[in-house]
Amino acid sequence: MDTPIDRQTTRHITIGAVARRAGVGIDTIRYYEREGLLPEPQRRASGYRDYGSGTVERLRFIRRAKDLGFTLEGIRELLALSTDRERGVKSVKQRAEARLREVERRIRELQRMKRGLKQLIDACPGHGELEHCPILRALGGEGDA
Repeated sequence: MDTPIDRQTTRHITIGAVARRAGVGIDTIRYYEREGLLPEPQRRASGYRDYGSGTVERLRFIRRAKDLGFTLEGIRELLALSTDRERGVKSVKQRAEARLREVERRIRELQRMKRGLKQLIDACPGHGELEHCPILRALGGEGDA
Protein backbone atom coordinates (compact mmCIF):
# COMPACT_ATOMS: atom_id res chain seq x y z
CA MET A 1 0.00 0.00 0.00
CA ASP A 2 1.30 3.44 -0.94
CA THR A 3 1.93 5.88 1.82
CA PRO A 4 1.07 9.55 1.26
CA ILE A 5 4.79 10.24 0.80
CA ASP A 6 5.10 7.50 -1.88
CA ARG A 7 2.14 8.89 -3.79
CA GLN A 8 3.55 12.39 -3.59
CA THR A 9 6.96 11.39 -4.94
CA THR A 10 5.42 9.56 -7.89
CA ARG A 11 3.18 12.48 -8.80
CA HIS A 12 5.70 15.27 -8.28
CA ILE A 13 9.19 15.00 -9.63
CA THR A 14 12.25 17.21 -9.99
CA ILE A 15 13.39 18.84 -13.20
CA GLY A 16 16.31 16.39 -13.46
CA ALA A 17 14.03 13.39 -13.22
CA VAL A 18 11.63 14.88 -15.78
CA ALA A 19 14.54 15.54 -18.15
CA ARG A 20 15.81 11.97 -17.86
CA ARG A 21 12.38 10.40 -18.34
CA ALA A 22 11.51 12.60 -21.32
CA GLY A 23 14.95 12.39 -22.93
CA VAL A 24 15.53 16.15 -23.03
CA GLY A 25 17.90 18.55 -21.32
CA ILE A 26 17.08 20.62 -18.27
CA ASP A 27 17.68 23.81 -20.28
CA THR A 28 15.15 22.58 -22.85
CA ILE A 29 12.52 22.23 -20.13
CA ARG A 30 13.22 25.76 -18.88
CA TYR A 31 13.06 27.07 -22.44
CA TYR A 32 9.70 25.40 -23.09
CA GLU A 33 8.40 26.94 -19.88
CA ARG A 34 9.47 30.40 -21.04
CA GLU A 35 7.87 29.74 -24.45
CA GLY A 36 4.59 28.68 -22.84
CA LEU A 37 4.72 25.07 -24.07
CA LEU A 38 4.91 23.83 -20.49
CA PRO A 39 2.96 25.32 -17.63
CA GLU A 40 4.91 26.92 -14.82
CA PRO A 41 5.57 24.19 -12.27
CA GLN A 42 4.80 24.47 -8.62
CA ARG A 43 7.73 25.30 -6.38
CA ARG A 44 8.84 23.42 -3.33
CA ALA A 45 9.61 25.27 -0.13
CA SER A 46 13.25 25.06 -1.18
CA GLY A 47 12.43 26.89 -4.43
CA TYR A 48 13.03 23.85 -6.63
CA ARG A 49 10.58 23.15 -9.43
CA ASP A 50 8.06 20.40 -8.68
CA TYR A 51 6.56 18.79 -11.78
CA GLY A 52 3.42 16.73 -12.12
CA SER A 53 3.41 13.35 -13.85
CA GLY A 54 1.87 14.73 -17.05
CA THR A 55 4.95 16.84 -17.78
CA VAL A 56 6.95 13.90 -19.12
CA GLU A 57 4.17 12.96 -21.56
CA ARG A 58 3.85 16.57 -22.70
CA LEU A 59 7.60 16.79 -23.30
CA ARG A 60 7.54 13.57 -25.30
CA PHE A 61 4.68 15.01 -27.38
CA ILE A 62 6.71 18.17 -28.03
CA ARG A 63 9.81 16.17 -28.95
CA ARG A 64 7.90 13.92 -31.39
CA ALA A 65 6.21 16.95 -32.98
CA LYS A 66 9.61 18.62 -33.41
CA ASP A 67 10.94 15.41 -34.98
CA LEU A 68 8.12 15.72 -37.53
CA GLY A 69 9.22 19.26 -38.30
CA PHE A 70 6.60 21.26 -36.44
CA THR A 71 7.73 24.68 -35.27
CA LEU A 72 7.27 25.71 -31.66
CA GLU A 73 4.29 27.82 -32.73
CA GLY A 74 2.82 24.82 -34.52
CA ILE A 75 3.37 22.67 -31.46
CA ARG A 76 1.70 25.30 -29.30
CA GLU A 77 -1.33 25.14 -31.62
CA LEU A 78 -1.37 21.33 -31.53
CA LEU A 79 -1.25 21.37 -27.74
CA ALA A 80 -4.16 23.82 -27.65
CA LEU A 81 -6.10 21.72 -30.14
CA SER A 82 -5.48 18.57 -28.12
CA THR A 83 -7.94 19.88 -25.55
CA ASP A 84 -10.46 21.32 -28.05
CA ARG A 85 -13.23 18.71 -28.08
CA GLU A 86 -15.20 20.36 -30.90
CA ARG A 87 -12.53 21.18 -33.48
CA GLY A 88 -9.62 19.11 -32.17
CA VAL A 89 -9.27 16.16 -34.54
CA LYS A 90 -10.24 18.07 -37.68
CA SER A 91 -7.88 20.94 -36.88
CA VAL A 92 -5.03 18.63 -35.91
CA LYS A 93 -5.44 16.81 -39.23
CA GLN A 94 -5.43 20.14 -41.09
CA ARG A 95 -2.22 21.18 -39.30
CA ALA A 96 -0.59 17.84 -40.13
CA GLU A 97 -1.66 18.15 -43.78
CA ALA A 98 -0.19 21.66 -43.94
CA ARG A 99 3.04 20.36 -42.41
CA LEU A 100 3.15 17.55 -45.00
CA ARG A 101 2.72 20.08 -47.83
CA GLU A 102 5.63 22.08 -46.42
CA VAL A 103 7.81 18.95 -46.18
CA GLU A 104 6.96 18.05 -49.79
CA ARG A 105 7.81 21.60 -50.91
CA ARG A 106 11.17 21.40 -49.13
CA ILE A 107 11.88 18.00 -50.70
CA ARG A 108 11.25 19.48 -54.16
CA GLU A 109 13.58 22.37 -53.33
CA LEU A 110 16.28 20.00 -52.05
CA GLN A 111 15.93 17.87 -55.20
CA ARG A 112 16.38 21.00 -57.33
CA MET A 113 19.50 21.90 -55.31
CA LYS A 114 20.80 18.34 -55.73
CA ARG A 115 20.41 18.53 -59.51
CA GLY A 116 22.22 21.87 -59.62
CA LEU A 117 25.09 20.62 -57.48
CA LYS A 118 25.38 17.46 -59.56
CA GLN A 119 25.63 19.55 -62.75
CA LEU A 120 28.37 21.69 -61.22
CA ILE A 121 30.28 18.66 -59.95
CA ASP A 122 30.01 16.94 -63.34
CA ALA A 123 31.30 20.11 -65.06
CA CYS A 124 34.32 20.38 -62.75
CA PRO A 125 37.45 18.49 -63.88
CA GLY A 126 38.80 18.50 -60.31
CA HIS A 127 42.12 20.06 -61.32
CA GLY A 128 43.50 23.23 -62.84
CA GLU A 129 43.53 26.85 -61.79
CA LEU A 130 40.93 28.19 -59.37
CA GLU A 131 39.99 30.98 -61.76
CA HIS A 132 38.67 28.36 -64.17
CA CYS A 133 36.73 26.32 -61.62
CA PRO A 134 33.14 25.98 -62.91
CA ILE A 135 31.78 25.62 -59.37
CA LEU A 136 33.36 28.85 -58.14
CA ARG A 137 32.39 30.68 -61.35
CA ALA A 138 28.77 29.56 -60.96
CA LEU A 139 28.67 30.61 -57.32
CA GLY A 140 30.23 33.95 -58.28
CA GLY A 141 27.52 34.52 -60.85
CA GLU A 142 29.69 33.85 -63.91
CA GLY A 143 28.45 30.34 -64.69
CA ASP A 144 25.35 29.03 -66.38
CA ALA A 145 24.20 26.84 -63.48
